[in-house]
Amino acid sequence: MQKNMFFLKEQDLPTQWLNIKSVLPDKLPPLKEPNDDRGSRLDVIKKIRTKAMLDQDSTEEKWVDIPGEVLDKYIQVGRSTPLMRAVELEQYLDTPAKIYIKREDFLPTHSFKLNTAIPQAYYAKKENVKGLISETGAGQWGLGLSYACNMFNIEAIVFWVRISMEQKPFRKYWSEMLGGKIYPSPSKLTSSGRILLEKDPDSYGSLGTAIGDAISYTLENEEYKYASGSNLNHVLLHQSIIGLETYRQLEIAGDMPDTVIACCGGGSNLGGIMAPFIQTKAENPSNIKLLAVESNASPRLSKGEYKYDFSDPLGITPLTLSYTMGNDFMPPASHVGGLRQHNGSPMVGMLRHKGILDAVSYDQEEIFEAGRLFTKLYGSIPAPETCHAIKATIDEALSAKVNNEKKTILMCFSGNGLLDLNGYIESPDKKR
Repeated sequence: MQKNMFFLKEQDLPTQWLNIKSVLPDKLPPLKEPNDDRGSRLDVIKKIRTKAMLDQDSTEEKWVDIPGEVLDKYIQVGRSTPLMRAVELEQYLDTPAKIYIKREDFLPTHSFKLNTAIPQAYYAKKENVKGLISETGAGQWGLGLSYACNMFNIEAIVFWVRISMEQKPFRKYWSEMLGGKIYPSPSKLTSSGRILLEKDPDSYGSLGTAIGDAISYTLENEEYKYASGSNLNHVLLHQSIIGLETYRQLEIAGDMPDTVIACCGGGSNLGGIMAPFIQTKAENPSNIKLLAVESNASPRLSKGEYKYDFSDPLGITPLTLSYTMGNDFMPPASHVGGLRQHNGSPMVGMLRHKGILDAVSYDQEEIFEAGRLFTKLYGSIPAPETCHAIKATIDEALSAKVNNEKKTILMCFSGNGLLDLNGYIESPDKKR
């Protein structure tokens, strides 16, 4: 074991996922049908998803067994990921706070997305599905899905938000090397995309438009099934592996957090790292702070409205209850692709609504400054989404310094930003 790096032995890896629904303070609000004449959206969901994912979405069991083959693949790609005590950052900030960072960027596709891509591809293969269709924002999910589908010898077709795909051409090429078929969104290949392009031929696209493309394509090609990279119950279930590992690693370190921080787009890396701590917060709010970090480009939890809304701009999906900027909201063309979403996970929305989850948002320029600092200290380049969590961690540590407060901060490092360098280049370093 390296100094200040904590791993788990294979025999100590979690063998079950934690169902976050079971630790919520209230029953999760159901999906709803809109009051129109366009047919059942719930029937659409049942039609496009694998049976295993529908079952995992609805289960009330607190613990769900990780299949042996999935656990083997987790080990193959490098789980457990390390928990790092960020001593150099503590010293740079001259803070009495201790900072721990869960390094999901150590996985081969450089992000946490493999944690759900692998089981979704595994279950699809078991159900004899030809391939999985999905959407992606920053491209980390599209890459992870391409990797996982290649593992199980099934196809991956991904609709990628156009502006983000243009910003990250090398991630597109990497996904295609793994067999993924990548298309910009909005796409002329789908009925949803054609409608949106007719309205705005130069549309940047958003996660909402890409969701619409992916669902439309799946409905039009029944030999495929739809896969989600965030938001949904089964995705947060799979991502609980992050928090479960981290909890055991903190026990080895002899520590537990006072504050847990994660960037928040759809909400799956946040739900993953926070899973073991949600019940603690619900039972004794003063014991721990849970902090979601958003982009000012799409500050749902900070400035959105808690209400039922569609996840796509044309209303193909059922209505879900969460914080939303409105399904017709088009975020600006920033470099924070994974956070450019008008709504998010109903589970994360409930945590915010119940006062269990705090939220803060930042501008693109200030988060890149935090990313540059991390690179100077550790060499690794954080993804723009991860930079939000780093910025919030720095602010929490500096607050502890001002208040002479000894506290322990835990942060999820969700992804590497080597292929996001254009964002750094186009956001000048003001300290130079």
